[in-house]
Amino acid sequence: MWTEERLNEMLTTPSQALIEDMKKIEGDIMVLGAGGKMGPTLCVLAKNAAKAAGVDKKIYAVSRGSDPIATQLMRDNDIEVIAMDLLDKEKLYSLPDVPNIIYMAGKKFGTDGNEWQTWAMNSTLPAFVADKFKKSNIVVFSSGNIYPIVKLSDGGCRECDKIGPIGEYTMSCLARERAFEYAANTFGTNVFIYRLNFAVDLRYGVLFDVANKILNEEPISLSTPCFNFIWQGSANEIAIRGLLHAESPAKIMNVTGPETVSIKKAALELGEYLGKKPIFEGEAGNDAYLNDASLAMETFGYPAVSAKTLIRWQAEYIKDGGRTLDKPTHFEERKGSY
Repeated sequence: MWTEERLNEMLTTPSQALIEDMKKIEGDIMVLGAGGKMGPTLCVLAKNAAKAAGVDKKIYAVSRGSDPIATQLMRDNDIEVIAMDLLDKEKLYSLPDVPNIIYMAGKKFGTDGNEWQTWAMNSTLPAFVADKFKKSNIVVFSSGNIYPIVKLSDGGCRECDKIGPIGEYTMSCLARERAFEYAANTFGTNVFIYRLNFAVDLRYGVLFDVANKILNEEPISLSTPCFNFIWQGSANEIAIRGLLHAESPAKIMNVTGPETVSIKKAALELGEYLGKKPIFEGEAGNDAYLNDASLAMETFGYPAVSAKTLIRWQAEYIKDGGRTLDKPTHFEERKGSY
């Protein structure tokens, strides 16, 4: 029986590799934008790893605190929660100087019609953060969609490939990266740019979106025939361990699972578990947003959970009535409209 408590426990139990790396991370850790989809369990994971490593380390979580359930999870696990709007420059500069920063703040959905808000959050704020924490090690969350759509036969974009952001959201993500690259090249700040393609938490994610369409008898578009995703527990571990790999100039790394997963096959498998046949529309295309994360796997090891297992877990979680976040990923979007 899946419960949210069980899911949180699985997401926040550190691997031995994370525990060993936590012994090497010097000083406290502050997560900026910690109240989002990944931040709460990342903070608790970091705290549990520090405890298991036997090191005295504060984990700060800075966010607006709009999700009371997430805030309570962090408080219950000895996280130093700081409620504030990061765009308040005076409050931002009043934060304690912490040697390790994980930057997760950003805006994606609701960009259309409010582009100025997205640019403020994704480009203006990073410049202030990079200045405030210029002496810290910084892991910067970015988007795998910063690369262009590629043919399936290309095997996904690598870190050395040319970027090609489509739409204002992904362009603002590039601006975020450039702000921290400026700090790395100008101030010598150690930066690790983390280009993520779809973390799966079971309360939300690409698999949840596909399963939800099946249950609601909504057609699933095949125009984007394949996707990448990664277990959120592994994605969060890479973010924390990435503090040891921050460099000047900035280190860039793709983070996703090793599999290129067929949307049609994933939907059919989810449908079998859910007892409902998926509906498809359109012809299968021959290109998609796909990234090659082989560098991350060489550095940190393979994700702890396979794509096939995540498909089964996703169906089980939904059937067991698990709480959801109601935050669609819009993984099928190809024109950068959010």
